[in-house]
Amino acid sequence: MATDAKKAATSTGKVKTFFKSPARITLVVAGIFFIISLVESLTGATDISSPGTSGATLRFAIPLLMAGLGGLWAERAGVINIGLEGMMIVGTWTAAWFGYLHGPLVGFMAAAIFGLASGFFHAVLTVKIGIDQAVSGLAINLIAAGGARYLSGIFFPPVGGDRTVSPPVDSFPTFTIPVIAPFLESIDAKNIFFISNLAGVFHGLTKDVSLVTIALLLLVPLTSWILWRSKFGLRMRFSGENPMAAESLGINVYRIRYIAISVSGMLASLGGAYLSLVASSVYREGQTAGRGFIGLATVIFGNWRPGGVFAGSILFGFTDALRVRQSESVMSLIMVAGIIATVLALYYSVSRRWKPGAISAILALVAFWIHQRVDVIPQEFVTVFPNFATLIVLTFLAQRLTPPAMAGMPYRRGSE
Repeated sequence: MATDAKKAATSTGKVKTFFKSPARITLVVAGIFFIISLVESLTGATDISSPGTSGATLRFAIPLLMAGLGGLWAERAGVINIGLEGMMIVGTWTAAWFGYLHGPLVGFMAAAIFGLASGFFHAVLTVKIGIDQAVSGLAINLIAAGGARYLSGIFFPPVGGDRTVSPPVDSFPTFTIPVIAPFLESIDAKNIFFISNLAGVFHGLTKDVSLVTIALLLLVPLTSWILWRSKFGLRMRFSGENPMAAESLGINVYRIRYIAISVSGMLASLGGAYLSLVASSVYREGQTAGRGFIGLATVIFGNWRPGGVFAGSILFGFTDALRVRQSESVMSLIMVAGIIATVLALYYSVSRRWKPGAISAILALVAFWIHQRVDVIPQEFVTVFPNFATLIVLTFLAQRLTPPAMAGMPYRRGSE
């Protein structure tokens, strides 16, 4: 037993050390992209690395990223924010209504303000009153969903909408990066192996880009700097690890949690505003479609770090983008998964790590069997694939996670 635990700890340490090297991460990403390019060349399904897919991935990833960063802020302070879905709903509705009345910029600002208020409400319930964090979050989800439907029935029908859909809202303008986007488009059109595939991906990220997208992406390095470089970030992480010790050193844990949870609500609400003002130009009931919960999963996937949350949002955004792409791309992606699993099986076998090697080999066989025997993936499976991928990823990462020690645990000032 002790030997197995020691091996597991050693393996986990090696994984963490490996992924701390930017050069190694780049090498892994390049290897995966090489496999994708090879499969596209063999199958003729070029939609995986097309500009449309990368552009759709970014649009689907941004709301997940905002929800994930919101969850990260709350959990680093020691509070689990189950109410991210409801706070996103607050953002979609307020952005659409105020955007319709006063323009998209005012709508975006309104979403930030109301999101901040919803986060503060969650803080009052959990920090001040002491209500169970999960119960408070679920209550916010229910209140937000019911409140949005009630308000929609009052405000939307007189101006051309209905109980479930708002009137059209002016969206934020988009732009294409000059010189770079046309250059990438020309490289993509030449069909050069690997290089054109890479150019196609970056072409999708440089055309029809919204300034809001860039501004929200900048919140990733900003959050990283605040959490690991600022005095407030150190106090916030300390409050999530050991609030009693933090309080003994003069840190006002309650105040830290009020701020962190309020910012959490604001970030999630901005993700909702992105759905109604950038990804589309209308509010629809059910528009968030569980993205708040998947955003919470990106926090776990990213091991409670902003860079990991960003990587998780891109992964889950990509699986979500597959729903609107060609069915041939899904089959090709299954083949890609089979090849990657085969490479992992060989790697684990050489390393004499038989259990993960056997699991990887089984996954490879299943992937190749599906690719050979199944002609068309049912649309229902493609629809639920993002949720399925979330479960698979979190299952494999469960043993390598280091959450804040007191995340989700109630804390009362003066308690032992």
